[in-house]
Amino acid sequence: MTPLSIAAATQSVEGLDKACEVPSTRNLVRDIFTMTGDRWSMPVIRALDDGPMRFTALMHAVEGISHRMLTRTLRSLQRDGLVSRTSYPESPPRVEYELTELGQTLSEPVRAFIGWTQQHQAEIEESRRRFDA
Repeated sequence: MTPLSIAAATQSVEGLDKACEVPSTRNLVRDIFTMTGDRWSMPVIRALDDGPMRFTALMHAVEGISHRMLTRTLRSLQRDGLVSRTSYPESPPRVEYELTELGQTLSEPVRAFIGWTQQHQAEIEESRRRFDA
């Protein structure tokens, strides 16, 4: 599901309106759903779950991500307070990224989501086979 389709789906979900009576909360929930559904945010958070990493190490840890997308993803995660960037005054300059305390709290649901997927993988794959037949 693309970020656009996730955003469209959350806008049409009546339960979201009922669960989030405050419009600013509802909008933030939509933003976070979009972020968790994009292609790169969760793999970056998962990679940083192992501890601070330099940019190049992150590129290797998140298979297939381009320099530009990693930069954009890190900036977005920084904006939301999930990732911090530390620049060390060395020559050559060294920059490390790590999960903030807030970002670490997101790691637990990410691990739970991965675990849920692994636990139900056979059921999901069988359902897909039946549907696609």
